[in-house]
Amino acid sequence: QVQLVESGGGLVQAGGSLRLSCAASVRTFSTYDMGWFRQAPGKEREYVAAISWNGGRNGGRTYYTDSVRGRFTISRDNAKNTVYLQMNSLKPEDTAVYYCNAVRQSGSVWSPTFGSWGQGTQVTVSS
Repeated sequence: QVQLVESGGGLVQAGGSLRLSCAASVRTFSTYDMGWFRQAPGKEREYVAAISWNGGRNGGRTYYTDSVRGRFTISRDNAKNTVYLQMNSLKPEDTAVYYCNAVRQSGSVWSPTFGSWGQGTQVTVSS
């Protein structure tokens, strides 16, 4: 069974930065597209960013939802089975629990691949 462990969240003022990490216990990590999702209070979980599996140790193409493009950067290290999310210029509306998962794309929709989720990491941005 895949285990996903997210970390790096915290409380930050608007305009600040955080770097999230997600360690995945899956032997074939380097063959999966990986992504980040977030869930704000009272809202459904939503896709944030994705990075393709190909391209060597650090993956290939990156993709972002419109609201974070230019502020967030997704990256990965296949040697460490870890995916990262660098978040800059944070806004109060970025407040949410952030989760990682393997992802698959169908048209413009990114969906999680693994049936289970980690515990997530809380990001709170104060105004």
